[in-house]
Amino acid sequence: MYKQKLCLALSGQFGILPEEQVKLFKKTGFEGFAIDMSGRNVDPAPLVRLAKDENMFIEYIHAPFNKSDDMWTEGEIGEIAVNELLEHLEVCARHEILAMVAHTFIGFDNDNIPTEIGVERYGRLAKRASELGIKLALENTEGEEYLFALMDAFRGEKSVGFCWDTGHELCYNRGRDLMAMYGERLFVTHLNDNLGVKDYDGKITYIDDLHLLPFDGIADWNSIAQKLAKYDFEGPLTFELNTKSKPGRHENDKYSAMPIENYLAEAYCRACRVAAMYIKAKENLK
Repeated sequence: MYKQKLCLALSGQFGILPEEQVKLFKKTGFEGFAIDMSGRNVDPAPLVRLAKDENMFIEYIHAPFNKSDDMWTEGEIGEIAVNELLEHLEVCARHEILAMVAHTFIGFDNDNIPTEIGVERYGRLAKRASELGIKLALENTEGEEYLFALMDAFRGEKSVGFCWDTGHELCYNRGRDLMAMYGERLFVTHLNDNLGVKDYDGKITYIDDLHLLPFDGIADWNSIAQKLAKYDFEGPLTFELNTKSKPGRHENDKYSAMPIENYLAEAYCRACRVAAMYIKAKENLK
């Protein structure tokens, strides 16, 4: 898009192979894509070659997050978790992908008490990321106390920054203004919409995380654009979207009923609206 690059994360929900997604993203109008390796079932090498053929950029690799809670646990289980993330840093370096997104925790039944061993393990990740020239982008998810502990521990570490998921902020973080806390350290965006916490008493579960198209939820996109402008974010606007509904919910059903070409065309239209708001917000600050 004129004056603003747009990026979309690959997804196992789109119903076509990653290589087909890349080609369709390009045809739709997106300039870049992100590789989701959270399921460890994607070989990045063909995608790297395809990106060059299609003249597209790869914004980041999303590392697996199923062992994020293990990072804070004593013993072998935690070492397995940190070694997996270290391995993905090496994958980024090997393919010249300059950022890796990582979760800091997974789960809801916990005491939310970060441990010294967890901080030490993420410190190893930060050190290796610095050596490789990779940006380690820590994402806001459930268990925000773990994110807070790490962002505080590595406040002066240039290799460690923030991945802002706008939908997660509305549900997992109960609307807390995380850009006010970490906007100056923003590396990567996960732009998506959400409906907040569904439970009347405020209990948060993973089914609150919808990844709707922008403007289909309760997010304040003018505010999002203004926050990005305030902190002079210069990277691509990256969108992370879901087409399938969570169990017992139906908000995404309309997406899965659409042909993928139509859905991605709609996603691109929404992304352009967000980008136009961001460009206007930047111009208003001049």
